[in-house]
Amino acid sequence: MTIVQTLIFSLIQGITELFPISSVGHGVILPYLLHWPNVQADPAFLPFVVALHVGTAVALLLFFWKDWLTMIVALFASGPSAKRPQVKRSRKEFLLLVVGTIPPVIIGELGAKKFAQLFATPRVAMIFLIVNGIILIIGDRLLKKTGKREMTDLTFGEALVVGVLESFALIPGFSRSALTLIGGLMYGLRYEAAARFAFLLATPVILGAAVKELPKLHHAAHGFLQMSLIGGVVAGVAAYFSTWFLMRYFRTHEVRALRPFGIYCAVVGVLTLAYSFIV
Repeated sequence: MTIVQTLIFSLIQGITELFPISSVGHGVILPYLLHWPNVQADPAFLPFVVALHVGTAVALLLFFWKDWLTMIVALFASGPSAKRPQVKRSRKEFLLLVVGTIPPVIIGELGAKKFAQLFATPRVAMIFLIVNGIILIIGDRLLKKTGKREMTDLTFGEALVVGVLESFALIPGFSRSALTLIGGLMYGLRYEAAARFAFLLATPVILGAAVKELPKLHHAAHGFLQMSLIGGVVAGVAAYFSTWFLMRYFRTHEVRALRPFGIYCAVVGVLTLAYSFIV
């Protein structure tokens, strides 16, 4: 990969991973539109994309470090302090994240090869990007009023369902944050609470994928490994500012907050799909 290709991929990854518009879908469509078949066909392409996800995960850890620290401290709390309401809430938040992580880990492991094959299918990404947009638009229309529940008000069964929804993001075009946001809103979470749950839930899934795929970079060309390190840093910086923007956005937009993203996905999906049949 060239440095220009790396920077473009990294910026796209960092910006779109947290936005509900499918970073993986963009990562599949982009090489096709820019005529970079050599990049997409390379067996190290998927691990390279995962390396960019690592940068995103680090950005999420840095942004929510207080939340993770509070949850970890709560897990090891004992005696009278363990009975404090805040400690109980933090402990439940951690357990909700564990439960929500189980479905994408299991489904991803069972269907890893099938999902990997879809990474080289731009039209699949285009079609599911349109579907992703429709889900956002319809979901926003049905959820006319934001809920009032917080993350700790979720049951473990509800967290499991949100995790199942997140699993569909293994297909390029479906957005992890879109599906988990819709899932959280479906169960009555406030927009900001749903976004926080979605972003916290993304971290262990991304890191899990990295642990599995990153070792493959050692068998790739030296340039891919070097570009992955550069790309991870760029993606991480972009993801940090994307997270900051979205948390503020969902805090101030309590109605129709997902519609602009849905329209974007539908339009981009339709235009790129039409282009694929013309050229």
